[in-house]
Formats: sequence, structure tokens, C-alpha cells
Amino acid sequence: MALDIDFVRAQFPAFSEPGLQGQAFFENAGGSYTCKPVIDRLTRFYTQRKVQPYSPYEASRLGGEEMDEARARMASILGVETDELSFGPSTTANTYVLAQAFRQWLKPGEAIVVTNQDHEANSGPWRRLADEGIEVREWRIDPITGHLDPQALAALLDENVRLVCFPHCSNVVGEVNPVVEITAMAHAAGAFVCVDGVSYAPHGFPDVGNLGPDIYLFSAYKTYGPHQGLMVIRRNLGELLPNQGHYFNGGTLYKRFTPAGPDHAQVAACAGMADYVDLLCDHHGGPAEGATARAGFVNDLFHVHETALLQPLLDAVKERNAVRLLGPSRAEGRAPTVALALTRPATAIAADLAAEGIMAGGSDFYAVRALEAMGLDPARGVLRLSFTHYTTAEEVDQLIAALDRHL
Repeated sequence: MALDIDFVRAQFPAFSEPGLQGQAFFENAGGSYTCKPVIDRLTRFYTQRKVQPYSPYEASRLGGEEMDEARARMASILGVETDELSFGPSTTANTYVLAQAFRQWLKPGEAIVVTNQDHEANSGPWRRLADEGIEVREWRIDPITGHLDPQALAALLDENVRLVCFPHCSNVVGEVNPVVEITAMAHAAGAFVCVDGVSYAPHGFPDVGNLGPDIYLFSAYKTYGPHQGLMVIRRNLGELLPNQGHYFNGGTLYKRFTPAGPDHAQVAACAGMADYVDLLCDHHGGPAEGATARAGFVNDLFHVHETALLQPLLDAVKERNAVRLLGPSRAEGRAPTVALALTRPATAIAADLAAEGIMAGGSDFYAVRALEAMGLDPARGVLRLSFTHYTTAEEVDQLIAALDRHL
């Protein structure tokens, strides 16, 4: 069954906003539009539940129940236990808290592996552990293709490695990394695994339970939700690491790595992301039961739709003399996040496209190490064209026509 794009777009108020008419949004990797179920829940919480939750009076009780509902439903979609899912202010902040826990737990001489393909959020905090005597080993991308080769990781693994950090999908290279294979390699060497899923999750919530990593992070504001960071920490690791929360919360897994109280309204609104998955699943005749299975059905719809739209865009840019396409030129096996290195500064091209009704960005996108590894100047940046399942074929055609005029 094909994705009903009209039904999809009807769930996003942005598409009926007069000020956005005629503009095609291609900066989804920086933050997606928000779906109506999330907006409705956020509005309800702020108008009816904006009190301290978990007290016996009704507004407080209902607020706490909505926060618990969000955690339970999103954990089920992700294939993990409810208390293995934490909410924090952002993925960057969540990673810093985790790095502090590892800082206390690791011993001098032990090692971690990071990549130079990552957004800085899943690289910088871990690299700073070198100040504590922890060895930091860099798993490097191919300087031409940006590919992260699992065999290159094998050469870095030994009995001293305690943690391997890598992205599910790079926010500039776009290639989807084989999480199951990499996780199995790291686990066989006795290491834990931390996966940054920020650039992957917008294209379908992953079944983290089956993928196998010990930590999985992503940002709700890029998955049609509020500005929150979602963080899965599997129990065997979460109970091993030192508590970073208040001492009296140390016995509650989902509170151990949230030293500050999360935004109650935004946590509750995350249940709207689960509402949205359910709406799409039911509308398209998906399975009636099993949150992970229902999300998987929706993910497949997303994948088919996005792949069909992505290949024409890749074909339109891959052979241009003045353009360097980062990552694979085949849609299969990559996310619809297309970064282009150009002869002109990327911000100038983005401004030209804005005049044509194309919303896109030109920047280093916090992937400075990846750009430098591929011989590119981060100050010049890259033009990033990113979309998700609510994008239409007509919008991709509009983008390609604008690129023809300006590239």
C-alpha cells in the first residue's frame, strides 16, 4: 500500500498555514514540522494540567498520567521497557550527562571509540574523557565517500575498549550504518554501544530492542514532536553506571540520568508522536496490535515513499561538475538527507533557493569533523537538502527545478 500523502499532510497544521503556502520545506534534518496530536496535547497540558504533577488533585494527577503515558507508549514503540526510556532537554544535553557517568565509571587506560562521521553531540562529550586519562580511539570515515567501514572498527577493538559510539545515520553523509552488525562486533569485544539516532529516527522510530545497542538517543523535535531528547539506556548498563540524578532517585532507572526535572508539558506531548503513528497505521490498514509492529508497518510506508522521492534528487545532482554529493548516490541504504559541497558558499546558495520558495540550509551542521575529514572547509559549509515522509513529489520537482537554475 502506498502512503496516503494527503492524509499525512492533513495531520500537520503547518501545511495549511497561509504564510507557508508555496514554500517547500527541505530542512527537516534540522527540525521537522509538528503533528497535530502533539500540538493538541501540548496545548491541553499548558491550559489544563500546568501544575506540579503526581499530586492527588485532579489536574496534577492527570498531568502525571499523561507523562507516564508518553513514556510507556514511546518505550513500547522502541521495543524497550518503560523505565529504560528517559526524557531530557536535548540529545546534546543527554549525551553530556551520560559522558559524566562514564567519566566516573571508566578507569585510566581504558578506551572508548568515537567516529569522525558524527554530529558533534555524539563525539565531543566522549572525546573530552581523554582529559581523565581515558584513551580515545577514532574510527575514521573514508575521505572520499564518507563511508564508515565496520572492518576498520574491528582493528580498533580489544579488551580495553568499554564503549563504541557511532551514528545510526550521519547528518551530512546520509548513509545508514549497519547498527546490528556494529553492535554485535562491539559486544563480542566486551564493549557497550551508544548510537546517535537523531538523523535516522525522523524516517521511522527504530526497534531499539532488536537493534541491540545499550544506548540510543534521538530528538523529538525532529520526529514531529516537542523539543525534547529521548534516551534509551538498557537496564544492564543503566544500573551499572553511577547515578547522575538526585541521590534519592537513584533507584528509578529513568531518573538516574536526568539530573534536572524534564519539561513536564513536553514529556506529556511526546505521546502525540505515538498518536500519530497509530493514526497512520489504522488509516493504512496496518496490524491491530503490538506497538513495535505497528510502528514497523508505518516505517515501511515511510521508506517506500521517501526512497521514491530521493532517487530523482540524487540523479539530478550527482553528475554536476560544480557539485560534490556527499554519501551514496543510490537512495536505497541512505536517508533523504542530501548534502552538497559547492564552489560558492553554501549560505549564498541557500539564500538563492529561499527566493524560489525552497527552505533549506547552508552550514557545517555541527558535523565539522566529518567535513574536514572529507577535505571540505566547514566555514564554506554544505547545502543540505533534507526531507521526510510528508514531502511530496511535486515539492521535489520544485526543488530540482530551482537547483537547475542556481547550480
